[in-house]
Amino acid sequence: MTSMNMPESTRARTRNEKAILEAAEQVFARHGYRGASVQAIAEAAGLPKSNVLYYVGSKRRLYVALLERMMERWNAMLDDIRVEDDPAEVIEAFIRSKMQLTQTHPQGSRLFAAEILGGAPFLQEYLHGELRDWVEERARVFRQWAERGQMDPIDPVWLIFLIWSATQHYADFEAQVVAITDREALDDSDYQDITDFLCQVILKGCGIRR
Repeated sequence: MTSMNMPESTRARTRNEKAILEAAEQVFARHGYRGASVQAIAEAAGLPKSNVLYYVGSKRRLYVALLERMMERWNAMLDDIRVEDDPAEVIEAFIRSKMQLTQTHPQGSRLFAAEILGGAPFLQEYLHGELRDWVEERARVFRQWAERGQMDPIDPVWLIFLIWSATQHYADFEAQVVAITDREALDDSDYQDITDFLCQVILKGCGIRR
């Protein structure tokens, strides 16, 4: 069913939920979990506080939902990989999709970084369960590629960590990047150059021919 065919109540709910998530991402990234309030999120979303609570239940549930949504966005490109796929295409597409999200959703990246730096108090179950399983399933495919001679026998878990950290750096440490490179902000051309650079270095480092 397309959005045009949805009942108005459903379209309104979708709009409101999107507005709440976007507002919450900004408020949490700016003030952290403790400093953020449902009232501030409601004001940023242009909705009554009661509506925010109706849609999301609580500040904690909203915060965890944002963090998990960010991880799902980041990792979607690797969700359906198979050993029959071309590792060059898969890993390059993963790097490019991650860099695109760094450019379009920097606040979400900073929010996740702040949670991890704080010891990940709200994500322990997710990190030890769903995400650990996800990483191991991807790592198993990478190991099979190495066994087939399609890439060097590097540790696939460290590779995933490397791609996460290298791509998220340009959101989490944007102030450092623009200061050292003497820019006011990174533009589309900068992100293209960075993405090309990361693809070249990471693929070559893994012994993968494009």
